[in-house]
Amino acid sequence: MSTYRKSAAPPPEADLLLSKQLCFAVYSVSLAMSKVYRPLLAPLGLTYPQYLVMLALWECEGLSIAELGARVALDSGTLTPLLKRLQALGCIERTRSAADERQVLITLTRRGAELQSRAQAVQEQAASATAYSARERQALTAKLHALRSSLLAHSER
Repeated sequence: MSTYRKSAAPPPEADLLLSKQLCFAVYSVSLAMSKVYRPLLAPLGLTYPQYLVMLALWECEGLSIAELGARVALDSGTLTPLLKRLQALGCIERTRSAADERQVLITLTRRGAELQSRAQAVQEQAASATAYSARERQALTAKLHALRSSLLAHSER
C-alpha cells in the first residue's frame, strides 16, 4: 500500500490551485459581502446594486446616467432597469437635463434622501461583520481600489 506524500517542491500546476487565485478570492468575498448585505437592506426595500446607486446619489446628487454608471461601475444597460425600479419605489426621479435633452439626470426624492439615515445602521452592521478595525477596512479598501485601477489600466491597453 502506497501513501501519498507531498514533495518539497510543489508541482507546476500548484499555481492553478483555486485557493491561490486572487480572482477567486475577490469573487468569493464579493458573494459573501452580498450575503451579509441582503438581510440588512431588506428593511430598506433595496437590493445590493440599488444600495450602491443610492450611496452614490447620497454622496453626489443630480448625476447623469453616464456619471452614475462610472461611479458604481455599471453600464447603462444594467443601470437603466435598476433606476426604473428605484423610481417605482419612489426613491429617485429621472428627468431630462435642461442644458442637454439627451442627458437624463438622476435626483433623490424625499423618500430616497430619508433612507440615508436608515442606511447608517446597515453600514455599521456590515462593517462589524468584517471583524476588521476601521483602519484595516480603510487600508483594504484603498488596496482594492488600487487593484481595480491597475486591472482597468491593463485591460484598456
